Amino acid sequence: MRVRNPRTGVYDYEIPDCNAAQIVQCCKQLRNHQDAWLRSGITNRIAVLQEWKQAIIVNKELLVGALAADTGRTWETIAEVDWVIDSIDKWCATTSNFYEAYDNWIPYQLVAIISPWNFPLALSMMDTIPALLSGAAVLVKPSEVTPRFIEVLNRTILSVPGLQKILLFTPGDAAIGAKIVELVDLVGFTGSIHTGKKIALAASKKLTPVLMEIGAKDPAIVMQGANLEIAATAILKGSTTNAGQNCLSFERIYVHESIHDALVDLLLEKTKALQLVTEDQHKGEIGPIIFEKQVLTINTHLEDAKTLGAIMLTGSNCCEQIHGGFYCRPTILVNVTHNMLLMKEETFGPIMPIMSFSSTEEVIELANTTKYSLGAAVFAATDEEAADIANRIHAGSISINELALTAILHYGDQLSFNMSGIGGLKIGQENFSRFLKKRTIHLMQNLSK
Repeated sequence: MRVRNPRTGVYDYEIPDCNAAQIVQCCKQLRNHQDAWLRSGITNRIAVLQEWKQAIIVNKELLVGALAADTGRTWETIAEVDWVIDSIDKWCATTSNFYEAYDNWIPYQLVAIISPWNFPLALSMMDTIPALLSGAAVLVKPSEVTPRFIEVLNRTILSVPGLQKILLFTPGDAAIGAKIVELVDLVGFTGSIHTGKKIALAASKKLTPVLMEIGAKDPAIVMQGANLEIAATAILKGSTTNAGQNCLSFERIYVHESIHDALVDLLLEKTKALQLVTEDQHKGEIGPIIFEKQVLTINTHLEDAKTLGAIMLTGSNCCEQIHGGFYCRPTILVNVTHNMLLMKEETFGPIMPIMSFSSTEEVIELANTTKYSLGAAVFAATDEEAADIANRIHAGSISINELALTAILHYGDQLSFNMSGIGGLKIGQENFSRFLKKRTIHLMQNLSK
């Protein structure tokens, strides 16, 4: 299978073929070794994960290089690898503190993680780490769009004797993903709603539990009296980091009519300072669109908005092809309405559509007019006012007057409402329960006594 470089457009990498028979054998081997992994105890599992962390640190430069080649961006990639290293420490500490509460629970024997292309390493590891610590064996299939890191990561796994028999990252396409769903006990999926529906349908045949995050259209709400500097900085970061290819990106921006023009002017000024990452991967802030098929979605949404009357203040009429890669400049649009695709469907690009509103009731109705309900942000004069509004927004994770959810990757709960998914990432003790089943043993008393 040939893999495209998003900065050059050249298919310059290949991943080996992986067939159904190989996946069956991999699953069998993982199951055979899972019981020993569970019985080894939590102290041993923590020690093994810490040994793996050291192997990742040793190979950090190679990991960053592979991921950067697949995504076309550098500083986000360095942050992504650092996040994984830090996550191992955080999960190990959490497990050490809370695992005793789960001594009557047993893990799903074999967990599958099917992960997306926007943060290839981090989103493949987000559930893998707690699943391993819970005592499960784990099979991970990252996206075939960004597979280069698999070879490096499997090298780190093979260097840790305690890990190599209960964890495997495998390349493969959609057909391999479908086969994996047939063979495992629990599926964790992050990706498109189209693929998510297919996985849910396939898993239902055996009633296999599924955890998934499959779509978002996060609103940012700016109320009268909000600190415009904080709001504009957060909106820009939350809309353009990783070229907007982030499940928690702000894709709808609602601004009170009294401050609409001031906020737009400030955001416009900040946006014009951003540069594309083209020839020199270490210069600029906006990298390429990673997945070539996403270009069509972005272009369609921009053309639709323009046709229906949106006004573009800065940015791109469509994605531009530069040196073989596709780039979308950070784009601000006003005069947008909810009948436009870019206010209804997930765009996954650095697009900032801005609507004005006149009342709290109006903006709450606008924010809740979506089939997706993953995240949101509210900026207001006080935290109390913002919290009152947040409590009426249908979303799983809501940031108030700060930048928490606009970070590249964060450590807060990430829950999915409506069609954004099933379940969600929880931090601490609760997250381990997603990979565990409770076993109750009843001892009947001698009633003759």
